[in-house]
Amino acid sequence: MEFISERISVERKDDGLSVVISARLPRSKEAMLIAWFVAWLACGVYIMTELGQMPAGRMRSFFIAFLAFWTWFALRIGRVVLWRLKGFELLRVKGGVFTIKDSILGYGRANEYFTANIQRFGPIAIDERSWKWQLNDSFWVIGGERLGFEHLGKKVAFGKGLTKEEALRLVPALDKALRTSRRKDQ
Repeated sequence: MEFISERISVERKDDGLSVVISARLPRSKEAMLIAWFVAWLACGVYIMTELGQMPAGRMRSFFIAFLAFWTWFALRIGRVVLWRLKGFELLRVKGGVFTIKDSILGYGRANEYFTANIQRFGPIAIDERSWKWQLNDSFWVIGGERLGFEHLGKKVAFGKGLTKEEALRLVPALDKALRTSRRKDQ
């Protein structure tokens, strides 16, 4: 097993390649994310208790609508907290298939792509000054994909949270495995 960085391990076998990318954050960012989530939950619980004591009227309707938003956002940030604490991105090239799985606590759906149909594999062109990229690369969202390819006309992005250097170090290993897999299929 080879380690590209603290978060990325690569295992080469005769029949393929496996890559595990951890979603863990530095302890300081992890603590901030958890503190933010706990504060969000505390605010919601407080609003719910006040809502229970509030008389019927327009303000009550406002707070019910607010709690609907609060619940949606609490579920989203809860998923991010789980991703950052127990999540992995699993990549495997084996038997002519490139498999990508986002795994949280061992659960997740694996997406499979035939290596023969993969085109334009490599780093994604990113404008790091754009607001959209800055938001997508933040540690409080599941995102920040750095690698991608086209599969039957559909763009596929992966490599969540990779730095530019990690992505550039991972590309040759995956590219070699994809080329080897294509040759075996022919």
